[in-house]
Amino acid sequence: MQIELLAPAGNFEKLKTAFYFGADAAYVGGKDFSLRSFADNFSREQLSDAVKYAHGLGKKIYVAVNIFAKNADIPLLEDYFAFLQSCAADAAIVSDPGVFYAARKAAPSLQLHISTQANITNRNAVRFWREQGASRVILARELSIDEIAEIHAAVPDVEIEAFVHGAMCISYSGRCLLSDYLANRPSNRGECVQACRWKYGIRKKDELSDSGWLDIEEDGRGTYILNSKDLNMSEHLEKLIKAGVCSFKIEGRMKSEYYLATVINAYRRCIDGGFDEVVGRELTTAAHRDYTTAYNLGENAHTVNYDDSQAKGDCDYIGNVLGSADGFATVEMRGRFKVGDILEALSPDKNFGKSFKVEKAYLSTGEQVNDCKLVQERYKINCPFALHAGDILRRRKPQ
Repeated sequence: MQIELLAPAGNFEKLKTAFYFGADAAYVGGKDFSLRSFADNFSREQLSDAVKYAHGLGKKIYVAVNIFAKNADIPLLEDYFAFLQSCAADAAIVSDPGVFYAARKAAPSLQLHISTQANITNRNAVRFWREQGASRVILARELSIDEIAEIHAAVPDVEIEAFVHGAMCISYSGRCLLSDYLANRPSNRGECVQACRWKYGIRKKDELSDSGWLDIEEDGRGTYILNSKDLNMSEHLEKLIKAGVCSFKIEGRMKSEYYLATVINAYRRCIDGGFDEVVGRELTTAAHRDYTTAYNLGENAHTVNYDDSQAKGDCDYIGNVLGSADGFATVEMRGRFKVGDILEALSPDKNFGKSFKVEKAYLSTGEQVNDCKLVQERYKINCPFALHAGDILRRRKPQ
């Protein structure tokens, strides 16, 4: 069975990063009908270009159309699905039966994948969607590996996609009303404000002033009572493969290029060579919450991240490599660095993990500097090995 590494891409630059670091396919959203309205997302022209770009690399594009639709959305959805079929998108990801119906009517040859928002937790649900014409299901995160195996055994002709890494929603399969209630931003229409990540307190009933606030404490560790840990299944991919999962999905259309590069690179190495300590350490270098395997290994009462909203990670994102020649690399700066700093390469090839000391740095004007502090300036710095366009430079934080 060919295993697919499926990565998020919130815009075209992130799409390029995902493919460069080893993703086999990417899921993206258009300007409408996606549950990540605050990502940059893709216009129709950009979607067409993205499909052409992916197919030129032998890779795939899946387009999220996973809102819960209202009546007024249906005519617009039919037009949108017809467009996706015409531009040869590899599949659309849907959750609402009405949206599925619109897709079948307007784009009969477009492959349809059923979103995790559809809460698929049993074999009969998979059978139902197969009979409607779905080619793949993205299972609910609440399932164990054993339950996934049972579903695959019962319905082996439907592809199974499962999340393996990234942020998780405290609500059942992401179907939450908290954002609607507290901020008038409907989660199920793509406008979630992540209210579950906020720090909460309680107020005495007889006091309305600020002095009436009381801290909520969970075992003395903090007040993030609704903040889920991040999923990390990097040590258990073989178990998922044996259970019938054919696509490993990484969460994160809102995440940075550096985060995507780090996580995709790590999982590519897991799939190709197995989990090891290097991969394990790699997944701590980008911002993340405490990790959990969620319910994959069975019941789990320890999935909440009480301590803080998010840890910063072990490395600083320094810049994107644009190319190198004659012992120098050209780097578009993302984080301040100075002559004397030790920088490390994040790369899909043999440069991965190599480090060097910055001894010379030049502005794009040719002026030599010691402090590289201009964001997006294209600095030229010495490097003893040949970096490639697409590589990323980072700096380890002091331990």
